[in-house]
Amino acid sequence: AKERLAYAGERTVVFVDEIHRFNKAQQDAFLPHVENGTITLVGATTENPSFAVNAALLSRCKVFRLESLTDDDLVLLLRRALSDAPQGLGERGLEADDDALLALARSAKGDARRALASLEALADYVDGRDEHRITVEAVAAGLERAPLLYDKAGEEHYNVVSAFIKSMRGSDPDAAVYWMMRMLGAGDDPLFVLRRMLIFASEDVGLADPRALVVVNAADQAFRRMGMPEGLYPLAHAALYLACAPKSNAVMGAWQKAKALIDEHGALPVPLKLRNATTGLMRQEGYGAGYRYAHDYEGGVVPGETYLPERLVGEELYTPSGHGEEARVAARLAALRGTAPSRVAPMGAAPMGAASVSAPRPGAAPMGVASVSGPRPGVAPPGGASADAASEGVAPPGVASADAAPSEAASGTSGASPRSVEESLRDAVKARGDR
Repeated sequence: AKERLAYAGERTVVFVDEIHRFNKAQQDAFLPHVENGTITLVGATTENPSFAVNAALLSRCKVFRLESLTDDDLVLLLRRALSDAPQGLGERGLEADDDALLALARSAKGDARRALASLEALADYVDGRDEHRITVEAVAAGLERAPLLYDKAGEEHYNVVSAFIKSMRGSDPDAAVYWMMRMLGAGDDPLFVLRRMLIFASEDVGLADPRALVVVNAADQAFRRMGMPEGLYPLAHAALYLACAPKSNAVMGAWQKAKALIDEHGALPVPLKLRNATTGLMRQEGYGAGYRYAHDYEGGVVPGETYLPERLVGEELYTPSGHGEEARVAARLAALRGTAPSRVAPMGAAPMGAASVSAPRPGAAPMGVASVSGPRPGVAPPGGASADAASEGVAPPGVASADAAPSEAASGTSGASPRSVEESLRDAVKARGDR
């Protein structure tokens, strides 16, 4: 090629069919000769060049996409092959019905080479029956079903998988079950399809329909018991359910935001109130101090409590959509994040005029008695403060607390002042944590 270019000024064209079968080193061998113009490289491939051809070589080439032939084009090609004596089947004197050629063209799926090979096989089939005409019946009898265009390791596999997932995400059950059957009909593993649906149930449906994950998991178990072909029922069942379900990607958003915060801030320390105080030394160090038991509060929620690391307080990782069941989740979270429900006694609300703070064990103070119950159950008698309450500094009825303002103590107001109740509450929680 170099000599021809140097002495005759002629360039050499190198045609490489199925160039994707060349490995990286073999493709790289063309680079210097393509760059200096010694050769003009023409490569043909049935794969996506972005995946099959090295980036360095691809950047020095121009890509032409050859589309599949239409049915009309293939019929014209087949008629030409039947009439061409030197290079075709013209010497056999065969005729063909229009419907037969159209059926043959459709079975080729746009591939001229497949159409010509099928025509030649049909010609042999007809000759063997001492016939001279190709009919639709002959096409049906003489040709086996053409395999679907599908390569489980190539581009078409990922194209069909993408179409399947996007059809479910777009809430199109018709397209979803079609693409699913395309995958299965081409020999894809049904367990792979089920795995994709399991991922989809959390990624694209989530809490908008929490039953979706249960349905797909049940379909997976049913398929493993049934096998094929009956296993197509739970497969189709799951695909149709996912396509018709309301959609939300809030689950994906939540864990991605959490991961981003971890990547940004690293392993932030666990707040002391959330740590597990299993030894006396840990309790002395403040482990578990200030922790408030959620079930002691109205609705099972501690008003104003936070559970994230201190540097992340205020971050919202989960943002529910307004779709399906998640609309109710969104309404509940809005109420929890924006309101502070009051704490109530487990056995019922305190009577009017009494300030009551509930404890883990039942025990309500009588009317006119302010009580902060301790770890042991006990109800104060009428007119007196309970022993536990007294130990925490809560004054009995008719006696001003030591923490009250002087004006309040002089007035002889019955019950603890708001300030004394608040401080007593903090002292009680601290004392209970120490115990």
